[in-house]
Amino acid sequence: MHSSIKPSKAGKTTTRADLLEAVYNSSPILSRAQAREIFEIALEEISDALVRGESVKLRSFGLFSIRSKRERIGRNPRTGVEVPITPRRVLTFKPSPVLTASLNGMTVAAEETESA
Repeated sequence: MHSSIKPSKAGKTTTRADLLEAVYNSSPILSRAQAREIFEIALEEISDALVRGESVKLRSFGLFSIRSKRERIGRNPRTGVEVPITPRRVLTFKPSPVLTASLNGMTVAAEETESA
């Protein structure tokens, strides 16, 4: 997996600005404004698909999906008081085998993961 984001110290968070800078640096023909527009459009498309309840699969990265959770009774651990938890939708992420292997310092061919 190729990344144009520079390796950083442990604990640093990669920000939206870091990602935008990586997009800008990876394509010298784009102006900074064009790179920002492309980046924002991509994020908006991903967000819109998730809001519609669709899954978003990014090859060699992972799968974002929405899961519905039913209403249930929760308990305050300090007081023991039962409280109803309203139904809601939650965002889940499942990393691809390529990303998981990369995190563990190994490599997996992208072709192997497409059959899964």
